[in-house]
Amino acid sequence: MKKHQVLYCVGMALLIAAGTAISQSSKLPVNWKGLPDPFHTPSASNRPKVIEQPSDAGLSVPPGFRVEEYMSGFEARPRFMILGPNQEILLTDSGARRIANGLVYVIHDGVSKKIIEGLDRPYGLAMHEDWLYVAEPSSVKRYKYDSQKMVAKGLGEEIISLEGQGTGHWTRTLLFDRDHKKLYTTVGSGSNIDLGEDLKRATVLRSNPDGSDLEILATGLRNTIGLRWFPGSNALWGAVQERDGLGDDLVHDFLVNIQEGAFYGWPYAYNGPHEEPRHKGVAPGKVQSTRYPDVLLGAHVAVLDILFYTGEQFPEEYRNGLFLAFHGSWNRSKRVGYSVTYIPFEEGRPTSGPQDFLKGWMLGEDQREVWGRPVGLLQMPDGSVLVSDDGGRKLWRIFYEG
Repeated sequence: MKKHQVLYCVGMALLIAAGTAISQSSKLPVNWKGLPDPFHTPSASNRPKVIEQPSDAGLSVPPGFRVEEYMSGFEARPRFMILGPNQEILLTDSGARRIANGLVYVIHDGVSKKIIEGLDRPYGLAMHEDWLYVAEPSSVKRYKYDSQKMVAKGLGEEIISLEGQGTGHWTRTLLFDRDHKKLYTTVGSGSNIDLGEDLKRATVLRSNPDGSDLEILATGLRNTIGLRWFPGSNALWGAVQERDGLGDDLVHDFLVNIQEGAFYGWPYAYNGPHEEPRHKGVAPGKVQSTRYPDVLLGAHVAVLDILFYTGEQFPEEYRNGLFLAFHGSWNRSKRVGYSVTYIPFEEGRPTSGPQDFLKGWMLGEDQREVWGRPVGLLQMPDGSVLVSDDGGRKLWRIFYEG
């Protein structure tokens, strides 16, 4: 069994150093309105209570769109989705926390079946040739996939070892490049703002499909979790969950066109070259080299997935625009998120901040109760969009009727 790890060599050290030397982006986020001072409010602990859908509660979408329940009854936490070679849906269920009961489902013709069981909090999925790639907190594995029977074979081959990296932010998103020559893996930080973490943490990694030649692409990314290519291009976009503890309106989660060798701030700076007050004076060079994000998404919204829409079912103005799933806040006195939002793009660039698109799971910003939490986004062959909901343990389908 092959296990490829990041090499702690002079070459890698030079790559990291180069990332800190890149001059910061002088372009402010498209929706920049300034930032409040750190600790402008006390740090809240306001976790949601997930309840059954109330009889008078429903989801709302813009005029002409509809949303319907697509599938329900998943065991624990339906999360990330991809399409297989037969247009089947492959879905991770992360299971109960810290118990190896995670699953991978295949869904075809309205029927779901378990094809991999006993996983540790699986999240990201990818397909390459006849391999199904599955990301767990401490490893990336690949399984032979029988596309005719739609089953995974064997115990899986570990191609990337992240041993000891299963704490803290445990979701690992997987994405191949357009030519399927390189695999990208996100690895979030092990803590909120701690110093001295492993070099693999708070990064996006890049490797060959077999896990070899593993290298760090970009650093200072506290928890990159949505990862997509802009349609028809080599522009890699990521959505990043930012830190807690600085107040209701700090720090913004953000959207960014990830650049090779770039540094995005964590843990020394946030939302551009703004020094983290809890590490004041520790690394001024790192603060200065921090790049601005492209779009601020809102503080504590907990972005979990992004999707560039390329279908033809939705109106033309949505083509190549970006949908984002906001799982919802806990570190804010008034609740935010629990929604799917939309950012329009023109000529490959965002033109505004996020706009509400699908909402209703949150009963009120001052209420603890919510009845769903969106996670994953998947464009279907007919142009409709699926949303996984790990609060309600359901899949929802958005479609356009006009």
